Amino acid sequence: MSAEPHPLPVPALSVQHLSVAYHEQPVLWDVSWASPPAGLVAIVGPNGAGKSTLLKAVFDLVPRLSGEVRIFGRPLAEARRRVGYLPQRASVDWDFPATALQVAAMGRYPCAGWFRPLPRAERERARAALAEVDMADLAARQIGQLSGGQQQRVFLARALALEADLYLMDEPFAGVDAATERAIVEVLQRLTREGRTVIAVHHDLATAPQYFAHVLLLNVRAIAAGPMAITFTPENLARTYGGRLSLLEQAVAAAQGGRAGL
Repeated sequence: MSAEPHPLPVPALSVQHLSVAYHEQPVLWDVSWASPPAGLVAIVGPNGAGKSTLLKAVFDLVPRLSGEVRIFGRPLAEARRRVGYLPQRASVDWDFPATALQVAAMGRYPCAGWFRPLPRAERERARAALAEVDMADLAARQIGQLSGGQQQRVFLARALALEADLYLMDEPFAGVDAATERAIVEVLQRLTREGRTVIAVHHDLATAPQYFAHVLLLNVRAIAAGPMAITFTPENLARTYGGRLSLLEQAVAAAQGGRAGL
């Protein structure tokens, strides 16, 4: 008797025929894409390509004209606790009177329940998440008093505190120093070694092949997607960026500089 075939792994995130418009102007148009079930995935494209909008549409933060989103094969409402989200720093009110620990603890509320005091065990999980990003010593500091890199580490800790299976991150390396960037990369690599998926909007073409194993090239439409080694090519980048020479020169150098398979 022949063995039963193994079921194919379910994508961590899949979108089908997703379209979004702002003021009747298409921002995403008929995007269909499925991520790998685990690993580090970059979303790459020019300004205005819809990269941030794609993440927001996954979380129902912007209305969709059409399309379907699935998290591990299920609607968002059934899988929300399996997803962590790191927004752009520019979208955060840094004057909000919260400490680093309080921000990190927000990642535990979906598990512990909203509008009730957070149990001590949950606060300790949040403190442990701060320690993972080397921010435990600044747990009592108000977030507005932190540097840009420190603020990004705190919001990464909030995402880590959720202990999710899928993390969506909007430019996690934007505005941070080199030490913070290395620290974030190490955390993301650890998450993928544990079998989790990280999908991040990324703008630096030179480092994309070093940090990520898979890529979605996006410019309103999905241009190309797949393993970094065969997808992040000058030809696909030309289609994505419209042949802008300065960007393509960076891309070619990155593509030829060796890729790290994660």
